[in-house]
Amino acid sequence: MAKNRLQQLHDIGQSIWLDSIDRRMLHDGELDRRISDDALTGMTSNPTIFQKALASSNAYDDQIIEAEQQGLTSWQLFELLETTDVRDACDHFAAVYSSTRGADGYVSIEVSPGVSHSADATVEEARRLWKTVDRPNVMVKVPGTSEGAIAVRRLIAEGINVNITLLFAIQAHDRVIEAYMAGLEDRIKARQPIDGLASVASFFVSRVDTEIDKRLDALIAKASQPEKERLRLLKGRAAIANAKLAYRLFAQKFAGTRWQALAKQGARAQRPLWASTSTKNPEYRDVMYVEELIGPDTVDTMPPATIDAFRDHGVVERAVDKKVAAAEGLLKEVEAVGISIKEVTEKLLVDGIASFQKSFDELIAGLEAKIGSLAPGGK
Repeated sequence: MAKNRLQQLHDIGQSIWLDSIDRRMLHDGELDRRISDDALTGMTSNPTIFQKALASSNAYDDQIIEAEQQGLTSWQLFELLETTDVRDACDHFAAVYSSTRGADGYVSIEVSPGVSHSADATVEEARRLWKTVDRPNVMVKVPGTSEGAIAVRRLIAEGINVNITLLFAIQAHDRVIEAYMAGLEDRIKARQPIDGLASVASFFVSRVDTEIDKRLDALIAKASQPEKERLRLLKGRAAIANAKLAYRLFAQKFAGTRWQALAKQGARAQRPLWASTSTKNPEYRDVMYVEELIGPDTVDTMPPATIDAFRDHGVVERAVDKKVAAAEGLLKEVEAVGISIKEVTEKLLVDGIASFQKSFDELIAGLEAKIGSLAPGGK
């Protein structure tokens, strides 16, 4: 039987993870079908995804009623629901984890947004989630702040798999690669094995275009006619260019003598994971962020609709390390018209944490409302 486009991506060396989780897909066969038919090898979650899952499903009601009788706080209840789903998902991916000898088959669970600016609080929460899920193929997600990078080094040194999220800037990516390698080195000094550890660096894509396009539109509105055309040509291109430079950094960092010394002891490279790969602008091709970032030693986490679209009409061709000089030139052009990439990426990190915090607050509020409706006499 001919391989579908998603299976072909896998052959190039790109892992496909599902950027979604809910209890129904864990129990109705959908996840198992995607693992077998779509070469799915992992899964990511975040507060926004869990907020949607809890709001749109009654699959959690029995566990909520049972936990409520134990007198758990809303926060404890959420963590119980979340870790239950992630543990179950880890079990669905156990065969992938086993067949790839731990190279793939991971499920991510995120620390709460409130700890993003405290390394100590991040480490403490990550340890608790790691211990509660209690599966070798769980990855704890840590935001890519400077404090998050400090936490990454400590967590890797402790032998905890880490997914660093909300990376927008090349400098932030560089920082977490350094944190990963230093954590491995710390572990070696402590005479601990490093061959069972895994990490990904989640580099966000489409949000970069959303922000830069908005700024370009503001410039276009007041530009002369010839200048308008020049500015329009820059739209929808910065995000892919930025990600290609992140891949170049990855390729450079995981090739030097420092890395070779770690690899000899069984270390795995910290793969770039392309996040936010659904297209936000309807004028753009719906799978362009997937197509332009295909390449070996990468992960692409996609929501179900993007996976379905790529299976239907995606073009499978290695692209992530092509036209890299042009990508660099494109970002210089964006800078030349007065848009600071540094300012954009810093804003996106702040906005990303704020967005997850809002989802987290809404999630807790929704959980409290659901507890009330499920209580005897509730509506």
